[in-house]
Amino acid sequence: MLLNEISIFNYRSLSSVELSLSPKINCFIGSNGVGKTNLLDAVYYLSFCKSAIGASDSQHIKHDELFFLIQGSYVSDVGVNEEFSCGLKRGDKKQFKHNKKSYDKLSEHIGRVPLVMISPADHNLISGGSDERRRFIDVVISQYDKEYLHALIRYNRALTQRNVMLRSGHELDPEMMELVEQMMIAEAVKVYEGRKSFVEHLIPIFRHFYQEIAGLDEDVSLSYRSNLSDESFAEQLAASRYDDRRVGYTTKGVHKDELVMQLNGYAIKKEGSQGQNKSYLVALKLAQFDFLRRCSGETPILLLDDIFDKLDSRRVEQIVKLVSGERFGQIFITDVNRDHIDSILECVDGDYKLFEVAAGNVNLVKEK
Repeated sequence: MLLNEISIFNYRSLSSVELSLSPKINCFIGSNGVGKTNLLDAVYYLSFCKSAIGASDSQHIKHDELFFLIQGSYVSDVGVNEEFSCGLKRGDKKQFKHNKKSYDKLSEHIGRVPLVMISPADHNLISGGSDERRRFIDVVISQYDKEYLHALIRYNRALTQRNVMLRSGHELDPEMMELVEQMMIAEAVKVYEGRKSFVEHLIPIFRHFYQEIAGLDEDVSLSYRSNLSDESFAEQLAASRYDDRRVGYTTKGVHKDELVMQLNGYAIKKEGSQGQNKSYLVALKLAQFDFLRRCSGETPILLLDDIFDKLDSRRVEQIVKLVSGERFGQIFITDVNRDHIDSILECVDGDYKLFEVAAGNVNLVKEK
């Protein structure tokens, strides 16, 4: 999938940006706080119906403006032209359109524009809680498996109902509780199987990319841990019902799953240096890209937001060689250092465009 043109109006610090993009590498340079990340976030929004930054939708409307609008013209790997747009007015619901036709549900859009983003926020995958790592898994699978996405939505809906019942203060209705739990069980099995299969297939790809980047004899590993691999989920829910009522939430289920990340047999959170952690995360995201490309039938767009900090020159060179190769498609790169970007572009044998971002404005300064 290629993004040929993008128009951005009133999105965070960007008032009015209209760009024609390179099919291969697009670099954006500028000081911190001038809008580079906001531009990549607008591209991300067009894929996922939400921001990568995590703020509420209304916070993405530029100060003192009434709306934001993002429009993108794409072409698929088989040459089909596609248009996607999203907009939000203050006080209204956001609208997403495909070829000028609105979606009935936003979930219908997920997966149409496959995308992988690598950014400084990825450190939360290592340092944050298990919810961050589950979200990483869910974002990947949901882009190529609609049934997984729908099962996850239904599971979370049933989970919310169970938690409300646990906190109600009334005597539990066994029949109603069992009905809700049966809904959870049916969807949890689908989520568990999807996650288990994904991680098993991701591991060898991830290890390959890490060795390519690090070039060192370091043992990196991933593993998937879930309550559902231990015993019957139905039995776990029934056994924990009254303890769950005491604490006010559901303690067993796929919403407690964990993606275990290790370096040399120990948790990378405690074992890894800054360079090792960064290499681990980049390898994980590149593996996500490769896996998504194989499963979705489309080459994802790759966003690299200020990722070269804390990496030595050799690792930077290896990453650039990897992503500029044939297996990767269109790439967006941001950096504060023009010399750094120029050295990257010297390694590129193909098309590129270099843009300068300043005070919310984006201007083309070089292309090939």
